Amino acid sequence: MLCNSCVRFVVFQAAYIDRHIEQRKFIKLIKSLNATRSISYSWNSVYTARRTMMVDIGATAKGGPVVDVSPEKDDNNGGFASGGWKSEDGRLSCGYSSFRGKRATMEDFYDIKTSKVDGQTVCLFGIFDGHGGSRAAEFLKKHLFENLMKHPEFPTNAKLAISETYQQTDMDFLDSEKDTFRDDGSTASTAVLVGNHLYVANVGDSRTIISKGGKAIALSEDHKPNRTDERKRIESAGGVVMWAGTWRVGGVLAMSRAFGNRMLKQFVVAEPEIQDQEIDEELELLVLASDGLWDVVPNEDAISLAQAEEEPEAAARKLTETAFTRGSADNITCIVVKFHHKKVEPEGSQQG
Repeated sequence: MLCNSCVRFVVFQAAYIDRHIEQRKFIKLIKSLNATRSISYSWNSVYTARRTMMVDIGATAKGGPVVDVSPEKDDNNGGFASGGWKSEDGRLSCGYSSFRGKRATMEDFYDIKTSKVDGQTVCLFGIFDGHGGSRAAEFLKKHLFENLMKHPEFPTNAKLAISETYQQTDMDFLDSEKDTFRDDGSTASTAVLVGNHLYVANVGDSRTIISKGGKAIALSEDHKPNRTDERKRIESAGGVVMWAGTWRVGGVLAMSRAFGNRMLKQFVVAEPEIQDQEIDEELELLVLASDGLWDVVPNEDAISLAQAEEEPEAAARKLTETAFTRGSADNITCIVVKFHHKKVEPEGSQQG
């Protein structure tokens, strides 16, 4: 049996080929399909967290081994996982929390890695929110950062390397799926810390924010079809943006950029928007999350909640729980990174 998203896509394709179909009739049909999706879910309140720290046997082309913080998923007990990590020099700590929530399946993935590249410490954080299935998001977790660290311009020209890696990884995923009948897609919101420089790249409606001097600052802007510049880009490529419960590309996809989504690729690109920040003493927190959080937790609330917790893992768990309590109906995944600017005094350095 076809899922509703597949049915909506088939309807869109037919309408797109025959431009004589009235738009009002098309929207009415889409709404009627959405109205059939009255599925209720139960939540298993038993939380279990499994944490593993794993070192990849391989190394980057330019540096040492890649440390990968990867939890085991436990979908039989509420679909919840959390954990934390601290850098060797004590200047950085992070926590992650991921919860299936009210959804029947888990389509969120995340990745946290650290390595040495050309003598510089590199930390990579990523949130990948799948739609239409989990394959695209899982592909990004497995390959995006691996591809970035192999890019010949990384980390010397980080922006170029990130942009080209995003788009090449998208092509790699589409090629891997060419013989299937699936059309999965995924967002990606990533933060790459190279020395004292932070690069944030985004495709889709996951989001990355920072706290600087106590103020919440968004370092990514959601890619929504009704964003003026995005709508213009889509329409210039021959696409349409229309209302079908929310603004959608062709009445189908509620975001304007994504990995995958082969049938809409002409309009839904994987070119990231990239912002960069110097790390200074005012930068306190970094929060990356899927829209399961941002749908119900404003940027300012996220920073306030995270700052109230001493450990970033506790902060990530708090954000996840708050989003669920506030009624999020989506998978909820977040990463919280804390910056510790005070130097850690070596043992025995204090005078007795």
